Amino acid sequence: MGHKVSPLLLRIGFIRTWHSRWFANPKDYPRFIEQDYQIRKHVKAKFKHAAVANVIIERLADRIKVRILSARPGIIIGRHGTDKKPKYLSI
Repeated sequence: MGHKVSPLLLRIGFIRTWHSRWFANPKDYPRFIEQDYQIRKHVKAKFKHAAVANVIIERLADRIKVRILSARPGIIIGRHGTDKKPKYLSI
């Protein structure tokens, strides 16, 4: 019986990269993973009709940057791109 390995894991570093980009102390790691999961769940639920393909989370010193890759960015940005400032979501 063979060992099953994720195909994404084999490609990281060559043609793919991580979906979350941050470093943490070992004691903060579980909390950050749970927050990443909640952020992704909230974004995919809020923008269900925007065909969200990927959510990339980067944690900086005092803030979190969330990049949303979507097939229909107009739904996220707003009508005619009137709201070109970054949207801040309350979770």
